[in-house]
Amino acid sequence: MHVRSPILRMPTSPGEILSEEFLRPLSMTQKQLADHVGCDVKVINRIVNGRSSVTAEMALKLAAAFRTTPEFWLNAQRAVDLLRARRGVGRLPRPVVPTA
Repeated sequence: MHVRSPILRMPTSPGEILSEEFLRPLSMTQKQLADHVGCDVKVINRIVNGRSSVTAEMALKLAAAFRTTPEFWLNAQRAVDLLRARRGVGRLPRPVVPTA
């Protein structure tokens, strides 16, 4: 019997969270945030547009800037990364050790 995997919805990306929950409500531009956290505006733009991942260093900076935690940003990134991996990996290997 073949068990179908459920179709999983892409989690909200950290870039979308950054844009919709922080930048927009604060009327803050990507350039203003980049200047505030000390990075190039291209870095923020790539995160917002889903072309770059949130790194541990950026998670620390965003957490400090917005009074969140680094884990908040990294967990959002991890959720996106895991779903992309699930969609792209194909068949997974069987367990090495039989289950009890």
